Amino acid sequence: MTAPSTFGLSSEARNLHWLLSNLVEEVPGVHSVTVVSSDGLMLLSSDPGLAAAKAAGGHRGPRGSSADLATIVSGIGSLTIGAAKLMDGGGVKQTMVAMDEGSVFVMSISDGSLLGVHATPDCDMSVVAYHMALFVGRAGHVLTPELRSELRKSMESTQ
Repeated sequence: MTAPSTFGLSSEARNLHWLLSNLVEEVPGVHSVTVVSSDGLMLLSSDPGLAAAKAAGGHRGPRGSSADLATIVSGIGSLTIGAAKLMDGGGVKQTMVAMDEGSVFVMSISDGSLLGVHATPDCDMSVVAYHMALFVGRAGHVLTPELRSELRKSMESTQ
């Protein structure tokens, strides 16, 4: 994780950290994962170093920075929400961008936050989406304003 330790965090925050690191460690092809608040601030992020150890050739994700992935996820989320409004499409549940050298998945969390995943181009997209949905189902009900504030403070103390 980007945060050096979960010491001093609430049990809900520690559980979210565990769920996020588990997503990176257990799902084949996942490089890195981030949770971004509805206002675009990174709340949680996997450690790009962990992703690099997992990936062939030392690929570290978007420029090797979890902040870059959070920026990308926030931008994709904003763009798709705007597009859905223009097309009267309702709420955006999931977005996937397939590229030659990777994929980016963005999934809405119930409070307006976004879960973003950067994965290999040959990942099993259905497996990644399934595990993202599990994370969203487990995290959505605990991402209260108080927890978001705690996570923001935790991220600020590591930068």
